[in-house]
Amino acid sequence: VQATPVKRLCKTHNIITVNGQYPGPTLEVNNGDSLEVKVVNRGQYNVTIHWHGIRQLRTGWADGPEFVTQCPIRPGQSYTYRFTIEGQEGTLWWHAHSSWLRATVYGALIIHPKAGSSYPFTKPKRETPLMLGEWWDANPIDVVREAARTGAAPNISDAYTINGQPGDLYNCSSKGLDPSVLFII
Repeated sequence: VQATPVKRLCKTHNIITVNGQYPGPTLEVNNGDSLEVKVVNRGQYNVTIHWHGIRQLRTGWADGPEFVTQCPIRPGQSYTYRFTIEGQEGTLWWHAHSSWLRATVYGALIIHPKAGSSYPFTKPKRETPLMLGEWWDANPIDVVREAARTGAAPNISDAYTINGQPGDLYNCSSKGLDPSVLFII
């Protein structure tokens, strides 16, 4: 976890990312696999990772809510999440569970059937995870701190994103993207 310069909506911001990626990497596992993820916090904020939708059977400490199931990973420290995915298949996600770091620290978690098992549906020809998010032209941590200070609701985001990119209706949204790629959902 580290600060990385990212340009969206014509402006560059240093945001917290995983492995320099926004959104973070997609993790692919099979039902029954044990997952081991070492989080090294090279950022300036405390962080934890929540494995959204994962049944933490006998590994509740790996669930990730800060100060609920674990202490935060402080800047300069690391923590290794270890758990087994049992009885689950599908597309879930992982995200930061500290303050509003989930605005930039998140990614897909794809759980395939056990090796040798069949899909419960026709196996797709191709799969592309779609991660929906929001973008603020400000540090999301500052946005939530200002809301707490004033007692008001947090400012709404400046853009919605799909896989970290704002749509074509926003200024500077399509620079550097391949316009020939079309997804039909």
